[in-house]
Amino acid sequence: MPRKQKDGKFKLKTHKATSKRFGITGSGKIVRTKGGKAHLRRKSSRRVKALFGEMVSVKGRGIIKRIRRMAPHMKP
Repeated sequence: MPRKQKDGKFKLKTHKATSKRFGITGSGKIVRTKGGKAHLRRKSSRRVKALFGEMVSVKGRGIIKRIRRMAPHMKP
């Protein structure tokens, strides 16, 4: 038996790469991790390596708007 067609509505799909790269805080800010953590870190100082672990808030209204559009169901 075929499924019933809904009245023109469609599901919003999450862009999975976006949802994995960005997070959202309790206050609603979008945060990201820093790049450059994968390899070639032996030369870096201990302090720099520790700073790689921090989350950084995303700046720029256009970028935030695009992230929200690509991952509409992202929750804190």
